[in-house]
Amino acid sequence: MTKSVLYSVDNKTATISMNRPEVKNAINKEMHEQLYDAFSKANEDPAVNIILFTGTGDAFSSGADLKSIPVESFASFDHGEYLEETYNRLLYLMDRIEKPIVAYINGIAVGAGLSLALACDFRYADPKADFALSFLKIGLVPDAGASYFLPRLVGLAKAIELGTGITIDSEEAKRIGLINGIGYPASFLAQLVHAPLPAYGLMKKNMKAGFEAPLEDILEKEVKAQRIAGKSRAHQKALQAFLQRSK
Repeated sequence: MTKSVLYSVDNKTATISMNRPEVKNAINKEMHEQLYDAFSKANEDPAVNIILFTGTGDAFSSGADLKSIPVESFASFDHGEYLEETYNRLLYLMDRIEKPIVAYINGIAVGAGLSLALACDFRYADPKADFALSFLKIGLVPDAGASYFLPRLVGLAKAIELGTGITIDSEEAKRIGLINGIGYPASFLAQLVHAPLPAYGLMKKNMKAGFEAPLEDILEKEVKAQRIAGKSRAHQKALQAFLQRSK
C-alpha cells in the first residue's frame, strides 16, 4: 500500500512529502493522520533540526479531497467538525513545534493546500508554481488557518482579494510577501539547520504574539524567553566560541 506521506531525514533535516501525486496531493483523512504522525516524529527526534514540507510529483497540494467524501454524505456532512478533527489538530501541532518549518511549494498550492503552506515559518516555491484560495468558488470560507496567517503575511486588503479565489504565480507571490523566495532553498536550508534551539522557537512565539499583545506583555515575554535561552546549551556554546575568537 502506497503511503500518503513520505518521511526521511538527511543532514538534520526531516523532509515530509505529501504523496498522492495522482490527485495532485489532495488531502484526505488518511493523509491527515500520516501528516500528524510525521510532524510529531520530526518534532520529537533530537537528530532533526529543521523540517522541510513539500509534495511529490508536480503539485504541492490541490487542497481538501472532496471526492473522498461519499456523495450520500454531502447533505449531512459537518465541515466544522471535520476541520476540528483534521486541519485544526495538525495546525496546533505545527504551531507548537519550535524547530524551523520550511515549505517548498513544488507546484500548485490551492485551497487548504495553500493554507498549510501559510502555517509554515518560511515558503519557497518552484518558478512554475501557482497559488489560489478557491474556497468561495464552492461556497465555503477559507480555512485551515488561512484567515489567521494570510493577512499577517500580505495585509488585510490583499488577503481578502486572494480569498476571492484569484490565481497568482510565483513572481506575484514573491512580490506581495506570500513566499520568501523562488527556487529550491538549498543554501537557506544549509544555514537554517544551525538555528539555535530553544531560542528560535521562543523568537517565533514572541513575534506571533506581537501582533495582538500590548508592548508591556511582549517585553515580559522577552524577559522570560531570554532567561530560558540564556541557560541553553546552544547559547553557552556560542558564548564560548565568541570568547575564544576574542582572545
